[in-house]
Amino acid sequence: MASQLTQRGALFLLFFLTPAVTPTWYAGSGYYPDESYNEVYAEEVPQAPALDYRACLSSIATVPRWCYTLNIQDGEATCYSPKGGNYHSSLGTRCELSCDRGFRLIGRRSVQCLPSRRWSGTAYCRQMRCHALPFITSGTYTCTNGVLLDSRCDYSCSSGYHLEGDRSRICMEDGRWSGGEPVCVDIDPPKIRCPHSREKMAEPEKLTARVYWDPPLVKDSADGTITRVTLRGPEPGSHFPEGEHVIRYTAYDRAYNRASCKFIVKVQVRRCPTLKPPQHGYLTCTSAGDNYGATCEYHCDGGYDRQGTPSR
Repeated sequence: MASQLTQRGALFLLFFLTPAVTPTWYAGSGYYPDESYNEVYAEEVPQAPALDYRACLSSIATVPRWCYTLNIQDGEATCYSPKGGNYHSSLGTRCELSCDRGFRLIGRRSVQCLPSRRWSGTAYCRQMRCHALPFITSGTYTCTNGVLLDSRCDYSCSSGYHLEGDRSRICMEDGRWSGGEPVCVDIDPPKIRCPHSREKMAEPEKLTARVYWDPPLVKDSADGTITRVTLRGPEPGSHFPEGEHVIRYTAYDRAYNRASCKFIVKVQVRRCPTLKPPQHGYLTCTSAGDNYGATCEYHCDGGYDRQGTPSR
């Protein structure tokens, strides 16, 4: 028993009399005197795992910093030490790494202070970003904060187009945009304007009138492309008989939207009162007999002579 006490006393004396060893920087050792150093190194197994206990003080003194304190930018290191809650960089300390909202942890989620004075892994916090949204045909979008977390992008379409789908998308924590990509659809019909309605008098000695007009004015409200214009009715320059005639045009755009317009062509024939044939006679007339320019001749039956003007 006395021998054991003597040995313990010698060890206790040796431990306290041995001066504290000031850590020295060796290349590749992982020990840096600069306290601002904030790197987390990959694990390396030392060739001689024996610990240098001379670098430790007794439990009465403060436990030295074996690895440098972790400070992860835009994140947090929560450390647990075998020596207690206040020792966050002593040998054997394990730290759980996490990032602030809007950042993603790249590397090890948990590192440990090794005998080599290095942490057992590397990690850093990268700012989260979503991919750049592609532009949509016949539309555009504006974003509140680019491609960063919580940025909202609002879509709009060019004039003449209607937005179908999500009007806005938000950059989420998983690096994806909410919703889906919308499309701009041309649902507006073209703009078409027909000529004004018109009246025309029949030509002399005729019951028809030739009528001309300019083609309708057509414009697409979206991309300006008109694919087809159809006409229902006679072509311009045709001979129109007496009466009212409806002329209709229909225009189609690239999205098969259509718009129509119409106007009226009215042809009038000037007419005189109907002539009565003479007693014991008859009339022969050109054209309709009572229209402007027509000529009627008087004729008598056999045994009768005509008196007065022969024609009118």
